[in-house]
Amino acid sequence: MLDDNCIFCKIVKGEIPSEKIYEDDDFLVMLDIAPASKGHAVILPKCHGADIFELPDEYLEKILKVARKCAAGMKKVLNCDGINILQNNGEAAGQTVFHYHMHIIPRFKGDNVNVGWVPGDSADNAEIGKKIREAIEG
Repeated sequence: MLDDNCIFCKIVKGEIPSEKIYEDDDFLVMLDIAPASKGHAVILPKCHGADIFELPDEYLEKILKVARKCAAGMKKVLNCDGINILQNNGEAAGQTVFHYHMHIIPRFKGDNVNVGWVPGDSADNAEIGKKIREAIEG
């Protein structure tokens, strides 16, 4: 089901134009209007879910195959040196449109794309790991 107030749902419905590079029954992949690099694309599920926690499992199970297919096309056409595939959940993680989407960003040696972090302290990993395992196991 799509949301009438969501910009990505409007793109999926064809109400807002986009530069599509791939489409199937479940996904539309378009070039980003504010690309991090040449060929930067966004995979949009044809179902509204704000983030990874709301998107139905059947879409999550298929999206990496779509990402790989599109990334292979990008690599062939753009001759890029690498590709970032990333997905943000929540404003604190950098999500700005609250319709689950996955970025495919072609990378070129010496480009100005910044996807990274400063390594932190892992001293409390054992304690945090135990708590997360317990939460996952229920």
